[in-house]
Amino acid sequence: MTVYFIGAGPGAPDLITVRGLKLIERCPVCLYAGSLVPEEIVKAAPEGALVRDTAPMHLDEIVEEMKAAHERGEDVARVHSGDPSIYGAIAEQMRRLDALGIDYDVVPGVPAFAATAARLKTELTLPEIAQTVIITRTEMKASSMPEFETLEILGKSRATLAIHLSIRNLPHIRDTLAPYYGEDCPVIVAYRSTWPDELFIRTTLKDMADEVRKAKITRTALLMVGKVFGQAEFRDSDLYNSGFSHVLRNRGKKKPAKVESQD
Repeated sequence: MTVYFIGAGPGAPDLITVRGLKLIERCPVCLYAGSLVPEEIVKAAPEGALVRDTAPMHLDEIVEEMKAAHERGEDVARVHSGDPSIYGAIAEQMRRLDALGIDYDVVPGVPAFAATAARLKTELTLPEIAQTVIITRTEMKASSMPEFETLEILGKSRATLAIHLSIRNLPHIRDTLAPYYGEDCPVIVAYRSTWPDELFIRTTLKDMADEVRKAKITRTALLMVGKVFGQAEFRDSDLYNSGFSHVLRNRGKKKPAKVESQD
């Protein structure tokens, strides 16, 4: 028996991986985060499967369901939104399963920041503009931030930022990042990317709080900050540059190896 932690992707049901969907289709137990995972995905569970929304459950109750499935010898599809490695709260579940001697595996999913970039038809890394993407959050009610991961420290990098779980912390984000990015730095507020009711607000650090207030967005939104979102002028990458050679594309043909004469 195995518990499979499955990333369901950002919202659109067809963005789950083939592996993840096949596991849901065969596991007799499906535990899913109902507030973030589309119902259409868990409808793929086999007929007669135990399907439970874990949104109203606490950790002990969730693990108890896994333990009961283990005793019955039934595999479990534990379905999380996005990619389970990012704010998935799977580490504490796996720690409990380790203590119980229950086997588990993890299936990755499409993270929200990647889905948002795709919907915006943009690249998060542009030559000489930004070559780093930082996935972070700000300190709110859930837990504090590690000492060296404050937004001020990360903001000094001027990298592309994907800020989760912080839609109610916009004044702090603006005041902290403006000295490094400038008040006119492009910002994308991505509400429920790839869901039918998705909404993208193109704004700036200065105006984002007002725009979000007008749109009445209070949850389930990702904040993307960086020069890449307003940059039309950048040099081409060397990857496909005809004058740039690499191991798979040599500038000239290889010279044949010299063969020593046997005479």
